[in-house]
Amino acid sequence: MTCYKGLTLRVLGKSAAAMGPGKAELVERIGRTGSISAAAREMGMSYRRAWQLVEALNSAFREPVVETAIGGRSGGGARVTPFGAGLVARFRAMENKASAAIAADLRRFAAEFRKAGKR
Repeated sequence: MTCYKGLTLRVLGKSAAAMGPGKAELVERIGRTGSISAAAREMGMSYRRAWQLVEALNSAFREPVVETAIGGRSGGGARVTPFGAGLVARFRAMENKASAAIAADLRRFAAEFRKAGKR
């Protein structure tokens, strides 16, 4: 099932959202590009903000979600750890479960919207 776009699932940690759709997308893009800066560019986000989110993720969980390598002759980079990939997969599964659980309610709710062009 496709996740309902109006549903925003956030898993709260002790002091902040530990995982939400934005952090999950960032981790997925880092996994695909191997770069925090490339993932940030794809999302229209500053590198600084992406780095802050990666630090927040790594601080919130018992194991690192993303590991980084310092630049140099071969360049830096980032990789999503197996632990991080598993977290994102579980988060996406929870989003799908939540969407499935409210699908009938959403259909009934959406039926109450005004038709386009009518007042």
